[in-house]
Amino acid sequence: MPLGSSTGSRVTPYLIYLVFITTLGPLQFGYHLSELNAPQAVVTCERKSIHPVKTASASLPQCIPMSPSQFGLVSSIYTLGGFLGAVLAGPVSTKHGRLFALRATTIFFILGPIAETLSSSMPVLSIGRLLSGVGAGAAIVVGPIYISEIAPPSAKGFFGAFTQIMTNVGILLTQSLGYFLSKGSMWRIILAVAGFIGCLELLGLFLVPESPVWLAEHQKGNAARQALQRIRGKNADIEAEIKSWRAPVGDEQDSGEEQSLLSPPSGNIPPKQPPVTITRAIADPLYRPAIIAVVGVMVSQQFTGINSIIMYSVSLLQTILPTTAALLTVIISAINLIITLACSPLPDKIGRRSCLLLSISGMGINSMLLALGIYLNQKVLSAIAVLLFVSCFAVGLGPVPFILASELVGPEAVGAAQSWALAANWVATFIVAQFFPMLNDVLGGRGKIYWVFAAMACLLGGFIYWWVPETKDKTSAEEVWGRSDQHRRD
Repeated sequence: MPLGSSTGSRVTPYLIYLVFITTLGPLQFGYHLSELNAPQAVVTCERKSIHPVKTASASLPQCIPMSPSQFGLVSSIYTLGGFLGAVLAGPVSTKHGRLFALRATTIFFILGPIAETLSSSMPVLSIGRLLSGVGAGAAIVVGPIYISEIAPPSAKGFFGAFTQIMTNVGILLTQSLGYFLSKGSMWRIILAVAGFIGCLELLGLFLVPESPVWLAEHQKGNAARQALQRIRGKNADIEAEIKSWRAPVGDEQDSGEEQSLLSPPSGNIPPKQPPVTITRAIADPLYRPAIIAVVGVMVSQQFTGINSIIMYSVSLLQTILPTTAALLTVIISAINLIITLACSPLPDKIGRRSCLLLSISGMGINSMLLALGIYLNQKVLSAIAVLLFVSCFAVGLGPVPFILASELVGPEAVGAAQSWALAANWVATFIVAQFFPMLNDVLGGRGKIYWVFAAMACLLGGFIYWWVPETKDKTSAEEVWGRSDQHRRD
């Protein structure tokens, strides 16, 4: 897709800028998810041999004494904030706009890290983690919606994959900083960097326009046309893309008065749909299949075991490979990022559903290999299985779930669908984070839990095969589900 193309699918430097600024939110999601992994022992005062390092303020202790259960609470409260952010972000972005919601997330991304960095007690650190979680939960709801609505139709999968790519960048960044800064009071720098990124995103959003699709849906036809023209380039032909929208858009030559979307539309363009609430989305048979699909795919992303590697790779692998645990975590994060980036064109080439099935099949197979490798103490087999497991995740279950919500329902319901999807993701993440160590102990360790993950991959793979439709090259939710516009209801 050349930069110099004059078609409506033109990829401009401005579009790349918009995607970058928008995905700083998902980057923060990954960053905060892993920020306490490497410096855990230093933060909790577990390591007594670390030499004290003076901080800028004498009132800030070098560490915060916490028991393992208290540290677990501080870590998991982030998922509670994420759940709240995910539930609230959809309705807010639908009513007030994607841009308003994106800007609101940056406030949490600034206040949260400030509280974390300056914390002198567990409650303050917990409040900071909660605020950061709210921002992260909202960002991974609104960000993918906005990107889907500004991306060229032929490259929605490619640009949608950058949500997961930037999440992996955030994980790699915080793991790398943790590798070098997990000493003395320098762990506070890791937390402060997140606040700096939040400020950078807030400034960058001042040059970001509202979503053209949202503007068209809210009776702002001329503004929608102008925003799309700005994104595609002044010489780009945007008429075909505008015609694919359900809402009619007035010509730029019209008077300053916006064309009303409340008047009866001409031709076969359906009337504007009112925003769909979270409760209506699951209660309405029109939207329920899509909600079940996106929730099922999000649950599949977590229940196939990826966070058992991302969160617990240190304890899992330190007896298998002869290297430091922190460095292992950095290597795994780097591989996850590289494979996700390399596979980002796949959803547009072979389809979203195909990527999901390929991904979950590979993860199931490698779960079995990892279980055998750990049980038989085969270091090489275990190492290869872990790397392939992460690679298979990056092919489909990593990026595709964030794309689906905006493609399975119309614009009036995308906020509600994305909130359902990410709320399910946060709940599943919390369950895995909390119960993986417990279940592993109950099963006696030695990799037996990966037989459970292999069984989940088989079960959830069947769900994806039978329930989730293909959205590649489909221009509307009606086309995806094989129904006509006349079946839509007010």
